[in-house]
Amino acid sequence: MTTRHPATTHLLRYFEYSHLPERLQGFSAPFSELAHEIVDHLPDGPELTAGLRKLLEAKDCIVRAAVDQMRDEAAASEPDEGEQR
Repeated sequence: MTTRHPATTHLLRYFEYSHLPERLQGFSAPFSELAHEIVDHLPDGPELTAGLRKLLEAKDCIVRAAVDQMRDEAAASEPDEGEQR
């Protein structure tokens, strides 16, 4: 493997997703696959770095949206305080 610029390898580490809950991995994994595919086919440079940063930003937004959905679903399944048990 060719040695990559430190900025490229630094950004790629943020596309790891094994630490996430399984449901969030499903949203994060396609971004990781795309990031690695891009790096496999393009040379290092400022545009690659910018593109990876923007892809990372998009991935983070999608994962946060999924976290919000999970929280909303959990809150909806909890009984209201006024409900009798």
